[in-house]
Amino acid sequence: MTIKEQLLHRSEHHCELCGATENLEVMAVSPSDGSADESILLCQICREQIENPNKRDPHHWRCLNDAIWNPNPAVQVVAYRLLHEMAAEGWTQALLEMMYMEDATRAWAQQGLVGEEESIKVIDSNGNPINEGDDVTLIKDLEVKGANFTAKRGTLVKNIHLTDNPKHIEGKVNGTQIVIIAAFTKKA
Repeated sequence: MTIKEQLLHRSEHHCELCGATENLEVMAVSPSDGSADESILLCQICREQIENPNKRDPHHWRCLNDAIWNPNPAVQVVAYRLLHEMAAEGWTQALLEMMYMEDATRAWAQQGLVGEEESIKVIDSNGNPINEGDDVTLIKDLEVKGANFTAKRGTLVKNIHLTDNPKHIEGKVNGTQIVIIAAFTKKA
């Protein structure tokens, strides 16, 4: 049985990302040995948008809401990478937080993101690197717009999240998720 035949059987003759049934093609998920386990079946629209990010229609990719639950690791890897690449859209973060992947699958997915992650470096007021999940302390009082409170100097913000902007981090203060300028923090 050819790889395409295996993938047609596995996907029940549907694009494994959007569910389309026409113009289906095999795409190896890098790094790949070319096997069916490391390949996915895509429609022409999905494939063109993956290969040409400038032509990407974010509304088409709302289908990833279903694709993230696909049990096949190769499909999960492609969905994860696409969600990361479209982080500026805003809605993708919620899907990434819901997505469950085995550790080996997550490592495979992140291999395609290494260059992107290495280029973003977030630093605190002392020049120390801040990473996802770190704890930081505020070094000055910060007025929180829209929440009518001031985050006081010395407040510990636990388990921070990085944003697309290396100058900003996100964290909870007084039970409210806020964006904080990284230069106003020091690593705890």
